[in-house]
Amino acid sequence: MSMTTSKNNHSNNHTIADKDLPLREDIRLLGRMLGDTLREQEGEPTFDLVENIRQTAIRFHREQDPKARHELDTILNQLSNKATVSVVRAFSYFSQLSNIAEDLHHNRRRRVHLCAGSPPQAGSVTLALERVLANGKDSAVLAEFFAKAVVSPVLTAHPTEVQRRSILDCQLTIERLLKERARTQLTPNELRHNEEGLRATIQILWQTRMLRSVRLSVRDEIENGLAYYSYTFLTEIPYIYAKIEDLLERHLGKDAPRVPSFLRIGSWIGGDRDGNPFVTHQVMLHAAERHSALILDFYIDEVNKIGRTMSLTEQLVRVSDELMELATASKDVPVSRIDEPYRRAFRSIGARLVATSQHLGHAVAPHDQEDTVEPYADSVEFVHDLDIIIHSLKQHKSDWVARGPLRNLRRAADVFGFHLAPLDMRQHSKVHEQVVAELFEFGTDGKNYLELAEADRAQWLLDEISSPRPLLSPYLEYSEATQGELRILQMAAEIQRRFGHAAMPNYIISMASNVVNILEVALLLKEVGLLQVGDTPHLGLNIIPLFETIMDLRGCGTIMDELFSLPYYRKLLHSRGDVQEVMLGYSDSNKDGGFITSNWEIYKAEIELTRVFAKHKVELRLFHGRGGTVGRGGGPSYQGILAQPSGSVNGQIRVTEQGEVIGSKYADPEIGRRNLETLVAATIEATLLGHDPISQRAADYYQAMEILAADSFASYRNLVYETPNFEQFFQESTPIREFAGLHIGSRPTSRQKSSSIESLRAIPWVFSWSLNRAMIPGWYGFGHAVETFVQRDDQAGKGLELLQEMYRTWPFMQTLLSNMDMVLAKSDLGIASRYAELVTDVELREQIFGRIREEWDRSVKWLFAITGHSELLQDNPTLARSIRNRTPYIDPLNHLQVELLRRYRSGDDDDEVKGAIHLTINGVTAGLRNSG
Repeated sequence: MSMTTSKNNHSNNHTIADKDLPLREDIRLLGRMLGDTLREQEGEPTFDLVENIRQTAIRFHREQDPKARHELDTILNQLSNKATVSVVRAFSYFSQLSNIAEDLHHNRRRRVHLCAGSPPQAGSVTLALERVLANGKDSAVLAEFFAKAVVSPVLTAHPTEVQRRSILDCQLTIERLLKERARTQLTPNELRHNEEGLRATIQILWQTRMLRSVRLSVRDEIENGLAYYSYTFLTEIPYIYAKIEDLLERHLGKDAPRVPSFLRIGSWIGGDRDGNPFVTHQVMLHAAERHSALILDFYIDEVNKIGRTMSLTEQLVRVSDELMELATASKDVPVSRIDEPYRRAFRSIGARLVATSQHLGHAVAPHDQEDTVEPYADSVEFVHDLDIIIHSLKQHKSDWVARGPLRNLRRAADVFGFHLAPLDMRQHSKVHEQVVAELFEFGTDGKNYLELAEADRAQWLLDEISSPRPLLSPYLEYSEATQGELRILQMAAEIQRRFGHAAMPNYIISMASNVVNILEVALLLKEVGLLQVGDTPHLGLNIIPLFETIMDLRGCGTIMDELFSLPYYRKLLHSRGDVQEVMLGYSDSNKDGGFITSNWEIYKAEIELTRVFAKHKVELRLFHGRGGTVGRGGGPSYQGILAQPSGSVNGQIRVTEQGEVIGSKYADPEIGRRNLETLVAATIEATLLGHDPISQRAADYYQAMEILAADSFASYRNLVYETPNFEQFFQESTPIREFAGLHIGSRPTSRQKSSSIESLRAIPWVFSWSLNRAMIPGWYGFGHAVETFVQRDDQAGKGLELLQEMYRTWPFMQTLLSNMDMVLAKSDLGIASRYAELVTDVELREQIFGRIREEWDRSVKWLFAITGHSELLQDNPTLARSIRNRTPYIDPLNHLQVELLRRYRSGDDDDEVKGAIHLTINGVTAGLRNSG
């Protein structure tokens, strides 16, 4: 099918030198196969129709040609609803197949570099550690770093995660078959079988429903999240640890430090109930049970597989006394295995794992040992048994046997335990306030907690937290909302008892805005036994305030200073190792104040938090609440971490991974490993090589950013919150209303039953602007702020020079503008103008869209002026190529979406139209790759 570029007719030499030729060939191959499928399934006329739409859309994109626009309108207006569905599905699948080819090409290019012996690339653990060692850091420094290091991507479920598991599985099959073609010299017969496999899988894709027929439940989201452990985490995380250990051994020999398990995957899926009424105590328990069942099944399978290979005989090797004791514990051993102590030891371990799984309530096939064995008390005992095997092997000339799968299993056991992943709880501060108010009312003869001054609330809370007397009474009847929250916390305590404290270690408070918000949670934890009072009180999990709005970011340093000044809270914190985690919200701060202001306020908050924590001698762990798109804190992780203020990383970082970004980062094991390595490498470099490149100029740079942020904030707020009827423009020029009906997440789009922008969650806010390609959360206000700054009289022409200097020398400014560059490149004001035409009030449309277009032009102009570039993504050709490859398939989906929205809103609301709208949302999201 002619859905790709024409064949390369250049010379052979040029072809060999063209590193992107294999990518184009893969896209061409998949495009041809999908085109053949389209002909077979839908007929030649539909095939021709799709190609005509694609070519016309490309003309409109490249030239903004009014004639092309008219032709496109004519074609789309004449499409029947049934034909529209076929066309939408065709472009959606072309986009997905292009993504597969691109991911495979990234892996291929990386392998080419490795095979050629090229220097390690930025963002790799290899380069990070080599830089650290070259900088004179010795084994003691590295040991200290690893001892306290925490690197944790945290998976969250959000309503931009549109991919069905069935579709993802097909995509992974296609990727595997393409990889086979790229890495193996296939015989003609093998090549035919490979092609048949590709065609069959593409045919299955075409005949598979793209959308869910019912809304995704939280339990579905839990299963989706667990899939990435099988795809990537269970195998690739041990691989990364082995790579680090081997590299340190090569460089430091016997002085190489021990590497404890500092890289772990976290999860919110099943524990995050902020705005999600479907996360109940039963759902939370289900999440913990599924986590545990998955990891124990993995251990049992691995132990059986490795055990089958351990045919070492006592007739040829000696073993340690501990190993022999472990082997002897295995009963009913076949006579043929009696001289194979390692197989017997693995048999013993396997039996105990089965018993452990049964003890924890999981369904598991019974072990073939007849005698009942004791379950493991915890995963530490399991790791101890594996260590016995590894030490015996190493002591008796079997070092190579002790490596590989056995070493990886031992690391997996240490990382994942019997709980798989720490599950965080999250709830909104207002909910805690209401629950505490009810407890207060019952405990104080009807007085009103909400009427108390903040200082009085804090004092009462401290008194109750430190008192052994419970507030809860079994004889009182509480509201359903309060009972629901208390059941959640009681279940958290039960999960800790059953699966260990590591299964549920964190409680996050959304919209934290004062000390009272933190003390309220402490009180609730005390009531369920997760906070134990006394002279040396103990806190059973970390209480983590999440500062989200601009105002809260500005006040977070003061809040933490007040909190640490409370002697009783410091005692609680001491029980947590004097480590306090703070979460910073990129999404709501952006929705509140715009891209520039949000990023600057978060940067300032980190500086202030670092100062306050140092003053109180408390260790700071920052949790970055980033989304997929730049408008929600997304962007390259490596640059983002290195751009943090000096001292703010300090070996510890947690960061959310959200929505469809989870799939693009972690569905493929090679890409997943590289993304995980990037987080580790950036944390190592930011901590051990971190320096302040702007120390002499910090005051000037900070003052400039303060001015830019203030003007950007005013510009953004004026558009979004102060322009009359802006909400109408937003509702009509984006698919927000239609998006709310798509079955792509368990969470409602708004926190309250309201259509106001204030109550709308940040995720659908950004998602909607991504779908209509205006993407204003990622850039609006920048152009106005820079122009105002440069034109101020007191700058005397030096304003631009200062901004250029900031860009050259300051990683924060470089990352800020690089991320904005990406958003501007993905935006398309031509397409956005078509969505704007859906606004029924012509004067409102022209006024607001005119402002958006002017600000976009202004932002691009000043971006170029500061960076010295003449085109978008000038210094990121890989991403520019990626966008070029995807644009021919995304743009037609946008045009089709506009036409479908027009039909639907004019009364044509049959199931085919609604289904087609949802398909376009799915397709555009898949094409953009980080839309929410």
